[in-house]
Amino acid sequence: MGSGQLVAVFGAYGRTGRFVVAELTARGFVPVLSGRNARALEELAGEHGLEARVASVEDLASLDRALAGTVAVINCAGPFASTTGPVIEAALRAGIPYLDVAAELEANLDTFAHYREQARDAGAVIVPAMAFFGGLGDLLVTAAMGDWTEADEAHIAYALSSWHPTAGTRLSGAVSRERRGDHRLRYTGGQWERRTDAAPTLEWAFPEPMGPRPVIGEFTMADVVTVPQHLSIPDVTTYMNTEAVRDVVAPHTPSPTAADESGRSDQTFLVDVVVRSGKAERRITASGQDIYAVTAPLVVEALERVLTGATRTIGVASAGEMFDAPDFLRALGPHLALDLHPEKQTA
Repeated sequence: MGSGQLVAVFGAYGRTGRFVVAELTARGFVPVLSGRNARALEELAGEHGLEARVASVEDLASLDRALAGTVAVINCAGPFASTTGPVIEAALRAGIPYLDVAAELEANLDTFAHYREQARDAGAVIVPAMAFFGGLGDLLVTAAMGDWTEADEAHIAYALSSWHPTAGTRLSGAVSRERRGDHRLRYTGGQWERRTDAAPTLEWAFPEPMGPRPVIGEFTMADVVTVPQHLSIPDVTTYMNTEAVRDVVAPHTPSPTAADESGRSDQTFLVDVVVRSGKAERRITASGQDIYAVTAPLVVEALERVLTGATRTIGVASAGEMFDAPDFLRALGPHLALDLHPEKQTA
């Protein structure tokens, strides 16, 4: 457990940041609240009796002050296209691990491209996308692979009962769309494709009792960045149920509201992962409540493992490369229900 260690949380006052602060506190860490909004920081600090340090990515000295004396930093502040670089560099200057919860494809691609060598040379640990999108899917694909050293394709299908986006989700999505322009991204044949056609609508056979549901295919999420970084799978595709897509793109869908004392919404999720190699197919599913809330135990479990040396590499690494994926998923038992399906042969 944390034993009073100071952990900086950049963007602590956002919805995900608040869940991360609560999870850190529950595990014995002392969160140091940071971000650019002084009033929001002061309010959150007053609620929890914690220290607040105002910082912005435009003021590098303020980032250094925010990280002073901490053992790690968790970046929860979107849009990550703006925050990852400056906060990673501050972490490297401070000599501490960096983790983030970025779901932005471009931000995650930038992290792997720009900091891999620098972090490796420094012996630093950087874990991007350690969240529901990116980290969880990566862990599930890695666990499903088991003893396979390569596979032909990986599919990650999401079914959300609803998707009420936070302000951060909307802003990050807008930044990603601006960077992509009229294109969408797809990973196939071991490389990225920029496409201008509409993503296909098809049916995904989720496990019972959910059963077949219409989904948007090639609804490319952060998992499509993280998985190919360490697994030999040339085709990685993510899918999202059409109801959730309608919610998240509608301009007037409200933000999440608390449905229990922990602050979780009543949203439920199912993640269905299938990997195929030749005629063999392996499948694993995970289910739980509130995609923003479940990010907190994901990233804080990762933090604990980094700080205790329960890691498999250094530098910039995806969750499944950095950690023992089956063991990590078992540790999430209080927050996640897992179902490992028997391997089957396809026609």
